[in-house]
Amino acid sequence: MNPYYFYTNDFVRDHSCTYVYDPTANQTFTGRDNNDWVEGQATWTEGGEVTKCNIPWSDLEYMTTAVSNQAPYECGEMLKVKFPETGREILVKVVDTVDGYPPHRLNLHRQAFLALGADLDFGIIDIEIKRSPELEEEMFGRYLLEVLQIAYPRYEVTDYEFVGEEEISGDRRRETYEFIVESDDERVKVRGQVTYNPQTDRVISFDLEEVETDHNNG
Repeated sequence: MNPYYFYTNDFVRDHSCTYVYDPTANQTFTGRDNNDWVEGQATWTEGGEVTKCNIPWSDLEYMTTAVSNQAPYECGEMLKVKFPETGREILVKVVDTVDGYPPHRLNLHRQAFLALGADLDFGIIDIEIKRSPELEEEMFGRYLLEVLQIAYPRYEVTDYEFVGEEEISGDRRRETYEFIVESDDERVKVRGQVTYNPQTDRVISFDLEEVETDHNNG
């Protein structure tokens, strides 16, 4: 039997063209603990009003994606996506699933696709995918990420690091993160801190501070 078959996605239907998919290629996904970069592909979509994860496409300023129902990723999970052709990286949230997609293909929201520096006319691009376990495991990492997306609306969050946690008192604890946000003009390192009550998990305060800025020379 011919190992190739034709798969048509939303973009393809809208633009009346078809791509060939080889189901034997790049099937390298492994268990949830694997945090290596995995080769894959990405298409793009305008999204819709309803998602299978009940998370809107507009979450995180549209830095969102749908994944195959065969993929090892879960609703709400954060993924790092790299487009080697431009060198750009972004963080996206899983908000939907797609029946019939191969497990290594993402259907990015149009804004996320553009944030990678890809041309919409490409339709499909080669990417690399990596899980973001630190952001998943630390309690307020994703909380700060969402605040950061609002505070820097024309920037993409490209990296992060969990700096540490400290106990201030019996009912106060602080988590510290550092994020990298980038635009066409500059790259900014932002330190974010969340102070919360560990007994109730209620946020007491949060703070964002720019600690380093590099301007891109055009």
